[in-house]
Amino acid sequence: MGNLVIKNIGTIFTGDIRQPLVNGPVSLFIEEGKIKAIEQGSDLKGDKVIDASGMTVCPGLIDSHTHPVFGDFTPRQNQLGFIDSSLHGGVTSMISAGEVHLPGRPTDPKGTKALALLAHKSFAKLRPAGVKLYGGALILEKGLVEEDFKELSEDGVWLVGEIGLGSVKAANEAKTMVEWAKKYGMKVLMHVGGTSVPGSSTVTCDDVLIVNPTVACHLNGGPTSIPVSEAKRVIEKTDCAIEIVHCGNPLSALEICNFMKTKGMLNRLIIGNDAPSGTGVIPLGVWRMINFISSLCGIPAEVAVCCATGNTKNVFSLPQGIIKAGDDADLQIIDAPMGSAGKDAKAAIEVGDIPGIAMVIIDGVIKTQVSRNTPPPVRKTV
Repeated sequence: MGNLVIKNIGTIFTGDIRQPLVNGPVSLFIEEGKIKAIEQGSDLKGDKVIDASGMTVCPGLIDSHTHPVFGDFTPRQNQLGFIDSSLHGGVTSMISAGEVHLPGRPTDPKGTKALALLAHKSFAKLRPAGVKLYGGALILEKGLVEEDFKELSEDGVWLVGEIGLGSVKAANEAKTMVEWAKKYGMKVLMHVGGTSVPGSSTVTCDDVLIVNPTVACHLNGGPTSIPVSEAKRVIEKTDCAIEIVHCGNPLSALEICNFMKTKGMLNRLIIGNDAPSGTGVIPLGVWRMINFISSLCGIPAEVAVCCATGNTKNVFSLPQGIIKAGDDADLQIIDAPMGSAGKDAKAAIEVGDIPGIAMVIIDGVIKTQVSRNTPPPVRKTV
């Protein structure tokens, strides 16, 4: 694979909320798909050298909430290429919240286990457009027993899909299964809010407090939000990650972000798309949510980016999401889009403009040059 140098970086958004910004000029040295060094100046040599021309480098976005099926196809919207389109929106990783849209999805214990294992193994072998899609999120169905969680964990399955999408709906029933899942190292997602699709259920604040999931999914609604007062209870009375999504209630998202900012809890906030959904396929959905919380909640751009990178890395124990030595080199080179009032990526995001993506890199390999979905960046790589 060799090594890669990105030089003349104007700013790095690290993804680490404890130290989210590095000012340049600075260079990144990448070897065998991993970040090896961050150096001041622009004198590093490599097999391949990219001149960032003073632009910003940030981690590839981690979409914390997707509903894939198999490959790069969504039967929910009968659409091909939605993952490739997300790559052009800066998304380099996706986390499944359950392959719930599979036509004829099995709902018996053997079937739901088989689907989780098949999806896990399929996406481990195939990366659509190069995107790291963590598939195989077990949907909780009546009849599952502790041995099922143990067996799946031994086969590599580590996600439990949104509680509320399967036949297990009562909080006390789900609580027992969540305890089994956590015992075997699984991360547990829980639907919060009104009913999303036929067959799912409304999940309240009290349900979340009983179940204690890893992630309170789309606390701003998927798409219907619980009252904001109840959302605040979830934030204050649990230590779970708090997720907001593009395919949710924007007013609720605004109030949740303002509340978490005031409480100093932004390290728990993560961002997903919740697509494909009834809202559709939104290739720029994660960037739009970053812009939303930065521009409307007064959150610095570099901190808002953490909510879709390093924070998500920490919740799901991923090897990417922060620009630091040892992490996977999943990166974006971004700039102010042409015509923006912002002079650079940071200023553009903070006034509400989606940055222009000049390049997306996964494991140190260039996956796309100028994005077909964002406005063009002011500057260009050389």
